[in-house]
Amino acid sequence: MNMPYYVAPEQMMKDRADFARKGIARGKSLVALQYSEGIAIIAENPSNTLRKSSEIYDRIAFAGVGKYNEFDSLRVLGVRSADLKGYQFSREDVDARSLANQYAQIIGQTFTHEVKPLEVEILVAELGMTPVADQLFHIMYDGTVIDEKPFIVIGGDTDTIKTKVAAAFKDNMSLQEACKLARTALSSDERVLTASDLEVTVLQRNGSRRCFKRLAENSLATLLN
Repeated sequence: MNMPYYVAPEQMMKDRADFARKGIARGKSLVALQYSEGIAIIAENPSNTLRKSSEIYDRIAFAGVGKYNEFDSLRVLGVRSADLKGYQFSREDVDARSLANQYAQIIGQTFTHEVKPLEVEILVAELGMTPVADQLFHIMYDGTVIDEKPFIVIGGDTDTIKTKVAAAFKDNMSLQEACKLARTALSSDERVLTASDLEVTVLQRNGSRRCFKRLAENSLATLLN
């Protein structure tokens, strides 16, 4: 009888973490930050059809980096969960914190018990009635949840981009200033990103129930000029 190979739990977790981090680092980065009228999510994404950020519910947005099929499956689960909770109880009961905890459980269970972890990091953002009430949750590849404000950077060269954003970020920026800041942070020394390279969505305090909006390329090009 052949005995199975023994791998120390610490080594197994380290290998899974390294595998997930490498997969996520190969993808393009994403920046989410508060601005004067809400929350902006700016991602490097040259694709016209595959979206990194989407609406989950009235005041809640989702964004992901890493393997598209994996984070898009999580997006669909979030939409279904939010719709069901809003239907069974009330729309006010749907919140980003509980949704982030659900995602953390799914991602954490996969990381701990499956052979291959999910190669994703995701963002769940909720627009509050005031900037103080805004919520930004960063869920990592191992299920760790981090509550960050006033900005979050996920995917790619996170440390470098976060340093660039932190150096220039200021309160009550306009949407144009936020987009220009994110564009500068996401660009490399060799290449400056254009409107066609970026995907921008916002949660905007506009007085209506639904706050999610996607910026068209021509509108974004005007903001970046």
